[in-house]
Amino acid sequence: MKLPSCPIELTLTLISDRWKVLIIRDLMDGKKRFGELKKSVGSISHKVLTSNLRGMEAAGLVTREVFAEVPPRVQYELTETGYSLKPIFDAMIEWGLDYKTKKAING
Repeated sequence: MKLPSCPIELTLTLISDRWKVLIIRDLMDGKKRFGELKKSVGSISHKVLTSNLRGMEAAGLVTREVFAEVPPRVQYELTETGYSLKPIFDAMIEWGLDYKTKKAING
């Protein structure tokens, strides 16, 4: 994958998908199993969640751990690189809350 030269474009390339942002948000709290992610993210399909997780794993944002059990158990966790997005997510939370407050005041 050829990386964009613009740092903002690169960041958006890695997390621009709506589902990726929600997956990262949910993994900020720690490891989650596939089913837990599917429930917490919302109306995402099995196929789309799998595709996004694979892409995020290839990009080095998420690790996937498979346990040799019956039935098989798979757990996902953010990598150090994935966790390094926390300040960006914190800024998004702050901005969203501020926007929501201003809209409530100004109508």
